[in-house]
Amino acid sequence: MNKILQIFRIKDLRKKVFTVLSFLVAFRILAAVPISGIDIERLKDLFQSNQLFGFFNIFSGGGLSNLSVVMLGVGPYITATIIMQLLTMIFPKLKVLYYEEGPTGRAKFNRYSRYLTVPLAALQTYGFLNLLISQKVLLPLSFFDLIRNIVLVTAGSMILLWIGELISEQKIGNGVSLIIFAGIVSGLPQIIYSAISTYTPNIFSTYILFAVVAVIVIAGVVIINEGDRKVPISYAKRVRGMRMYGGVSSYLPLKVNQAGVIPIIFAISILLFPQFIAQISTILSPDLSLKLNELVTKFFNNQLIYSALYFGLVVVFTYFYTAVTFDPKEIAKNLQQNGGFVPGIRPGPPTAQLISKVLNRITVFGAIFLGLIAVLPNITRMLTGITFLTIGGTALLIVVSVALETMKQVDSQLVMREYEGF
Repeated sequence: MNKILQIFRIKDLRKKVFTVLSFLVAFRILAAVPISGIDIERLKDLFQSNQLFGFFNIFSGGGLSNLSVVMLGVGPYITATIIMQLLTMIFPKLKVLYYEEGPTGRAKFNRYSRYLTVPLAALQTYGFLNLLISQKVLLPLSFFDLIRNIVLVTAGSMILLWIGELISEQKIGNGVSLIIFAGIVSGLPQIIYSAISTYTPNIFSTYILFAVVAVIVIAGVVIINEGDRKVPISYAKRVRGMRMYGGVSSYLPLKVNQAGVIPIIFAISILLFPQFIAQISTILSPDLSLKLNELVTKFFNNQLIYSALYFGLVVVFTYFYTAVTFDPKEIAKNLQQNGGFVPGIRPGPPTAQLISKVLNRITVFGAIFLGLIAVLPNITRMLTGITFLTIGGTALLIVVSVALETMKQVDSQLVMREYEGF
């Protein structure tokens, strides 16, 4: 409470907070503007019967649930960023740009990601609109209506990306993350209303159990998200002119959850692939498409098999994404160039081997944690039998991560101003 008062006492910080809030309000207004030709009842049925759409609704910031002009949210940008990071494994120049050229290289890398976002948003809009038409959620569109909606939704995604960058410039939180955060939080009133309206005394114990589990899960998310393994680093003494540099000790923090929520996105993409194949097979044979859709629906309705496969994919992709984004050889090389070393370990390849060994060990806990978070809604649904009363693990992970990141940035703003008593 004291920190909140401190923020509003400082004119500059107060202005930044209100600026961010105004941008988030603008986003929520855009999320309430739907495209034309929607069958509302069929749309509700589709979201209730398919939890994958609920997952994508999270990353759209809640704009997908009513097919708004920002229905894709910042999803295309997240996809473009993932693709660009994977391309660093194929193209050495991109790897140098991302890892070795500092802030200038990162800025150029992010610019390429934004360029890639435009065609990805257009393709995703086209595919999603055709899927909705096949499900009779949308009325059949003429060619010009289809092009108009594609342009509108693509423009909506780019406007959201622009709003996210404007929020990031205020330096009190990551803009893209805060947009997703705002979309998740905006759905809380509806969840609370559903819980109150369907309350009966005989399920009071279920509500209590749910509240206890929710608190435990939130505590676990905070602990794992903030947990790291500190590898001690020492710097050799160096004499330059009349001054001596180095001779200090530090540490290299290796996070338990190095990959964030990206492995969950990868796993969902793989699980969506059979559904995508079933949809496009209509071009070859409507009967084949019908049979494939029945098989896919049967698979997704088996919560046990679906959850087991989902958990396994998240664990595998956690290791994969950690290997892509964190290169022990590069870290060891940078340490050696700056005169740093791990006590008792020779610089170069031996240091890289040690970092890799430690990282593999702690990633086991991060991977299992992400897997459990991913299947948590399914577990809760199977145990309680209540569809709306589920702990959205992915949403919870995003909310906690964004809240912690925003708090750190606000703290740094206060420290910079050397606020008295802070």
